Amino acid sequence: MPDIVILTQADLRPLVPLDTAVIDLVEDAFRALSSGGVAMPPIQRLDMPEHGGEVDVKSAYVPGLDGFAIKISPGFFNNPAIGLPSVNGLMVLLSARTGLTQALLLDNGYLTDIRTAAAGAVAARALSRPQSHVAAIFGAGLQARLQLEALCLVRPIRHAVVWARDGVRAAQTADRMAQALGIPVEAVADPAEAARRADIIVTTTPAQTPILQRDWVRAGTHVTAMGSDAEHKNEIDPALLRDGVYVADRLSQTRILGELRAAIAAGCASADADFPELGAVVSGRHAGRPDADAITIADLTGTGVQDTAIATLAYARAIAAGSGTRFSI
Repeated sequence: MPDIVILTQADLRPLVPLDTAVIDLVEDAFRALSSGGVAMPPIQRLDMPEHGGEVDVKSAYVPGLDGFAIKISPGFFNNPAIGLPSVNGLMVLLSARTGLTQALLLDNGYLTDIRTAAAGAVAARALSRPQSHVAAIFGAGLQARLQLEALCLVRPIRHAVVWARDGVRAAQTADRMAQALGIPVEAVADPAEAARRADIIVTTTPAQTPILQRDWVRAGTHVTAMGSDAEHKNEIDPALLRDGVYVADRLSQTRILGELRAAIAAGCASADADFPELGAVVSGRHAGRPDADAITIADLTGTGVQDTAIATLAYARAIAAGSGTRFSI
């Protein structure tokens, strides 16, 4: 039996940084998802509301990749109050040829964070105006920081604003990102002001009622909503979907988990409407943004193809670098 490679978060960070190569990898995963042949089961979900907890299990087989991943992704949103991260988890990578376990990736959610940020960059590169230079980030957690970092890799971002319900955390995030990225980043107290100043808006919260209103969004803006990955979540005003160009990461998911679900419930979208998916846009089968004045919306609920793609990359780089611990069974 081949050895299993055990990779910790410390092993994985230098192997899989957030860079354009990972963004391109995730874009290829979306392209594969739209082309057919991918096997991706529905998300398995477990909720623990009394603890502010949720667990998602995602997987996908992507033809052409040597492995397939099964990911367990807990999110416990009361954790920051007790000094713990809200997201952790792990991935198991198995051979697509034999089904044997190749690697155990004890990443504490690191790979999920990176592939989620990369997906935001893919959406912005596909749907925002090329000269977009002001970003507004709603939220002040790790994903807020990563989304801004990823945006700066694909668009000429020269200024950013951060809004969060917790103004102290928003200010801390703004200061941290200004130092990391070398651009002005400021915290604002008014979410409407943040939205109206932006060419690209990214929402990164577990909000259950809209934090971004239709009237705040200027013509030509691109919106990436990546926090609504459960039936009870809703970050953006459903009227945005009515008035904008809507793109799903996976339409079958966003109808039940994403912003599309809320728009359908509010009567702003039809339950059987055939909206484009991000993979169709990046592969050229759908135009995406029709003109400079359109408002575009990317609804990102997270897909198993992203997990399989990044786990396969991490394993290949670990083997090449001799990283990790070999475990023989």
